[in-house]
Amino acid sequence: MSAAGDRLQDTARRTALALPDVSHGYPFTPGLDVYKVAGRVFLIVTDDPDEQIITVKSEPEHSRTLKHGYASITPGRYLDKRHWISLGPGPGITKRLVTDAVEDSYDLAVGRLPRRDRPTAR
Repeated sequence: MSAAGDRLQDTARRTALALPDVSHGYPFTPGLDVYKVAGRVFLIVTDDPDEQIITVKSEPEHSRTLKHGYASITPGRYLDKRHWISLGPGPGITKRLVTDAVEDSYDLAVGRLPRRDRPTAR
């Protein structure tokens, strides 16, 4: 396991768990740690040491920009390729980029919730 991959995944997990009303578990398979807010998925972290990626929601235009700017950002694994991206360790993948990607994904999930179901603060 590369240290860069471990850091990417650890940063994503810490960021997600610091957000309001987040739950996580393994509803699909033992190898995918899934993070949700009010039942909506916003982050998937692989537990496979050979595939250290995170997958997050992203606006299609923003996704295109990120995929063109970073070789280790690809269309989202496991989900809709237009609305999800996967980030792996590589050049330019910083803690700030990972944190922003997780927070943006969370905000997209929350924004699609009815007002009554939205977390109270962030």
